[in-house]
Amino acid sequence: MRTLQSTQPISDLLRAIDHPARLQILLAIGEDEVCVCHLEALLGGRQAYISQHLMAMRKAGVLRSRRHGRFVFYRLIDPRLLRLIQLAAEIAGVEQDPRLATAPLGVCKCPACQPQTAPSTLSFSVTPQT
Repeated sequence: MRTLQSTQPISDLLRAIDHPARLQILLAIGEDEVCVCHLEALLGGRQAYISQHLMAMRKAGVLRSRRHGRFVFYRLIDPRLLRLIQLAAEIAGVEQDPRLATAPLGVCKCPACQPQTAPSTLSFSVTPQT
C-alpha cells in the first residue's frame, strides 16, 4: 500500500525521539552544539544513560557528532525538529522551560563551558654568577 510506505519515514522519526529523555536532550541541544558532559550537568543524568540515547538518535539520523579531544559534541541535523517538538508541546498543553538550554557554568568541564583563561606568564630571573 502506497500510503503506508510513505508514512514509514515519519513513523521512524517520531519513534527515534519518542522517549522523554530524548526530548529533553533535543531541547537542551536546541540550535547549538553541546558536549555530553554539558548534557550531564544540565539534565542531571549519568553519562552512560545520556550517551545511549545520543547514540540511538545519531543512528536514526536525528543528530550528528564530532569529537574534539576527549569531548564529543552533538548537534541536530535538522533544527526544524525543535519546532515539531514545540508544536507537540503546545498541542499537549505543556509549557516549556526556557532555562532548559542553560547549563550551570563550572559544572561542565568542556572547553565551550569553561571561561577562557589567559595563559600564565612565565617569568625568569637571571642571577649573575660570580
